[in-house]
Amino acid sequence: MEHSASPRIDRLSALLLLSLAALWGSSFLFAKIALTELSPMQVTLHRVVLALPALWLVLRWRGLRVPLSPRLWGSYLVMGALNNALPFTLIFWGQTHIETGLAAILNASTGVLGAVVAGLLLRDERLSWRRLAGAALGLAGVAVVIGPDRLTTLDPRNLAQGAVLLAALSYSLASVWAKLRLSGQPPLLNAFGMLAGSAVIMLPLVVWQEGLPGPHHSARVWGALLGLSLLATALAFILYFAILVRAGAANLMLVTLLIPPFAIVFGRIFLGEQLPPGVYFGLAIIAAGLVVTDGRLAARLRRRRPAAASKDMSQVP
Repeated sequence: MEHSASPRIDRLSALLLLSLAALWGSSFLFAKIALTELSPMQVTLHRVVLALPALWLVLRWRGLRVPLSPRLWGSYLVMGALNNALPFTLIFWGQTHIETGLAAILNASTGVLGAVVAGLLLRDERLSWRRLAGAALGLAGVAVVIGPDRLTTLDPRNLAQGAVLLAALSYSLASVWAKLRLSGQPPLLNAFGMLAGSAVIMLPLVVWQEGLPGPHHSARVWGALLGLSLLATALAFILYFAILVRAGAANLMLVTLLIPPFAIVFGRIFLGEQLPPGVYFGLAIIAAGLVVTDGRLAARLRRRRPAAASKDMSQVP
């Protein structure tokens, strides 16, 4: 389905977009700090469990009741697996081997992968040549980020980058699932349901694999966990849905382009990370793929050409 006209971005919407990008960009920094004392699965568990009370309070404040339908909670369980449990764990494992900024850049491929996955799985989402071109550009950017000379080798760093790309694919599948099974529910309720579903998945997995995590962590790690759960998850979801209502889904896609710069800056300032120049070139190609996939820039250019031509004709003596 092609993008229809979307609301214009005013100053407040732009500020909210930047705030959301900063929050989600900070999640890579918070996770990197938490990973100094916790495993990737434990970080995922803390992120979803600590965010649940905050979102529950928001639901109470909004007067939304938690549903009791087993079918709906089954959908939340699948959504929690695809949008939280699996991608969070994959990204956090990847971050044990790669920089925060690099993980954020690879995660930006979610936009182009999502368009292709939706085109393949949803009847009302047409897989156009524009989307395929955007996906090709995005994959080319990913190849540049990883490095062409490293694509044929297997080492922990390459596997980590592959894990982040699998997380992006999982996010794309989650978007399709949400449209098929959860489109009629209040968005904040969906956010709470999928976090609860992911907590139900992660708790027995963590206990089975690693035992119940204890509370004995450093203040720095607890601060990172609270930032990851309350700021980069609970507050980020609230901002996300506020922007969705105010600026529309098409404009909300812009946040995908804004997350990596924040993650790169945070990693540089707080962790001293440095990325090779080729990574930034790859990010630019991924961004170009997202712009092509979105299609609004091309549509505006097409509209301007007839207007410019008619203006020139009106000036002919």
